[in-house]
Amino acid sequence: MTDLTAGLCETFVQLADTLVDDFDLVEFLDLLACRCVELLGVGTAGLMLADARGTLTMVAASDERTRLLELFQLRNSEGPGLDCYRCAKPVDCPDLAREGESWPKFSREAENAGFRSVYALPMRLREEVIGALNLFDTRPASLDDDGLYLARALADVATIGILHHRTWQRQEIVTAQLQTALNSRVIIEQAKGVLAERLRVSVDDAFGVLRAYSRSNNRKILSVANGIIDRTVEIPR
Repeated sequence: MTDLTAGLCETFVQLADTLVDDFDLVEFLDLLACRCVELLGVGTAGLMLADARGTLTMVAASDERTRLLELFQLRNSEGPGLDCYRCAKPVDCPDLAREGESWPKFSREAENAGFRSVYALPMRLREEVIGALNLFDTRPASLDDDGLYLARALADVATIGILHHRTWQRQEIVTAQLQTALNSRVIIEQAKGVLAERLRVSVDDAFGVLRAYSRSNNRKILSVANGIIDRTVEIPR
């Protein structure tokens, strides 16, 4: 196995391993940026992810120059990463000096930072675009077709990992909410039984009393139910 193949295998395993208890998104994105530099031979890499409102945010960069350049294009609403995210397609600029007229401010800033080429790849799964992977180099035309293909593969694997983690998080939240609801129902049922015995009424009538007391005292019904069970709430007969 060649060094490149071994590096690819290790990277894809690491990028796919998002469904773990101690998964850290920032660490995951830093890993992706660094591995892009190592495997693709580009100078630097940066990552932008969209927040819940669809606004891009700089989330990772392989060095400080790139971090500042990513922030520059976000502040000025101009740059290949933004175009890539908006159109959901790769944006290739093999030579900023010749082909960077679409982003005059960004191109000047990038060249001043020592960069000559930039490649922006959408982090996309089917119709969902969550960000952009931006690759910079001090040389023009630094990536060939094979390099771009590998870069797209890295972006795709990372995107799938992030979306799977988000789905898992949402499922965890739903499960927790369901368990909370079930626990609350158990407490309320216990309180109904206690109240029915104390007031010598039916369970249905006890629930009516519980609900009425909750409303008239502007308290949540679960809070009142807990109070009935631990005897901190006394409802008169």
